[in-house]
Amino acid sequence: MKKIYPTLSLMAPLLAWSGKADGKVNKPQDEKKPNVIIIYADDLGYGDLGCYGAKNVVTPHIDKLAQNGVQFMNGHATAATSTPSRYSLLTGEYAWRKPGTDIAAGDAGMIIRPEQFTMADVFKSANYTTAAFGKWHLGLGDKSGEQDWNAPLAAHLGDLGFDYSYIMAATADRVPCVFIENGKVANYDPEHPIETSYEKPFPGEPLGSTHPELLYNQKSSYGHDMAIVNGIGRIGYMKGGGKALWKDENLADSITTHAINFIKENKDNPFFIYFATNDVHVPRFPHDRFRGKNKMGVRGDAIAQFDWSVGEILKTLKELNLEENTLIILSSDNGPVIDDGYDDQAEELLHGHKPAGPFRGMKYSAFEGGTAVPVIVSWPKEIKKGKKSEALLSQIDLMASFATLVDTKIPRGFAPDSENRLDTWLGHNEIDRPYIIQQSANHTLSVRTKEWKYIEPNEGPKIVPWAPQAETGNLLEPQLYNMADDNSEQVNVATQHPEKVFELQNILRVERKK
Repeated sequence: MKKIYPTLSLMAPLLAWSGKADGKVNKPQDEKKPNVIIIYADDLGYGDLGCYGAKNVVTPHIDKLAQNGVQFMNGHATAATSTPSRYSLLTGEYAWRKPGTDIAAGDAGMIIRPEQFTMADVFKSANYTTAAFGKWHLGLGDKSGEQDWNAPLAAHLGDLGFDYSYIMAATADRVPCVFIENGKVANYDPEHPIETSYEKPFPGEPLGSTHPELLYNQKSSYGHDMAIVNGIGRIGYMKGGGKALWKDENLADSITTHAINFIKENKDNPFFIYFATNDVHVPRFPHDRFRGKNKMGVRGDAIAQFDWSVGEILKTLKELNLEENTLIILSSDNGPVIDDGYDDQAEELLHGHKPAGPFRGMKYSAFEGGTAVPVIVSWPKEIKKGKKSEALLSQIDLMASFATLVDTKIPRGFAPDSENRLDTWLGHNEIDRPYIIQQSANHTLSVRTKEWKYIEPNEGPKIVPWAPQAETGNLLEPQLYNMADDNSEQVNVATQHPEKVFELQNILRVERKK
């Protein structure tokens, strides 16, 4: 079911806009409305960028973006894994409130439902042209496992407020390994119809587990040994695809090129872009232009490739005289992970590099390394250059802040956890969020204030089974850390401060009742 967006004041737009032969309209650029681009990296850690003190990797374009805007030193994703953090970002609702928001399979049904009001809807209601590029990982189609990839999908991003989309259904390590453009497989090859399954393999199709000799581009270290596409094992089973199958080395080029084309086509209209890259996520298989250029191997090369994509976006904005009035938010969906299922020597080649910076834990973890992420905001027209902010910040607040930015309303009942903190995001003040809620991979919740971090008791292993360098933060007793003195979360002071434990526990009790 498609959303219908009511038009306020019908006559005024008809008088102001000029019609085109193709049915589209040209809306004059309102100089008071900035273009908005979210650049959302995948598995990029707090310590993976030069401006955050990275070793062994150079990120000149991102560093320049930070120099021209505000760099946040205490910014957070809402979750330590991809699907829930993206859900929260785009809906303004903590993912732990909604069942079915864990790491999604490639054939998951649409997790954000058409009837929900999304971040894209915020901009759509303010007459922006909207688009999404790259990694989606929030499901497509009406029901899980029932998508027909050979026909238009029954539900897709057009139902969520996006005018245009060119996306991966999930991630590069999951089938289907094709791009989806406006709800249909891009470059569809009718001679090779697509079938996918997360239940059983297709007869006659080789698997990474049974034919490791066919993994000529990258071998698996844990799992990722089902379907083989482009000489790389994947999660899930797949048959067909033909000319529509992607080549991993071209992913960044394809996503970036489509985004640049969209910017050029909409340079005269205010636009919103959700630009979600895959580069740092496994399988890390950057283009030959970047291979072998970094001492950390393909993970370092992938970070350099991500920086290149950012640079291409910035260059395009400058060429079109759009950079002054374009608001860019660059961040990551969760903390970093090193070995995440492929034998790419990422751990062996760190050479002292600390992907999570000063923090303990990584992706999946309840510790800070799971959710502490880079956050850079640039808007030359409005933001003073070269500022670093220590304000406690959460991505959950972007949706309400954007609504304030473009002077629109979020309907009652939607974005329940998002607060308008636009002035903080723009560096106009350093007002901390009173607290933020963080979610680990096993649904453990934490409460983070400026000075304290509480992790609720939980069961489970202390190390992620498939990511041997990632601590989970699991402990059967309450954990409390003084973040002002111990931001690496080494000393549990829960027994010394029972009143603080009770205070933060009560925050969780109240939040869970909402």
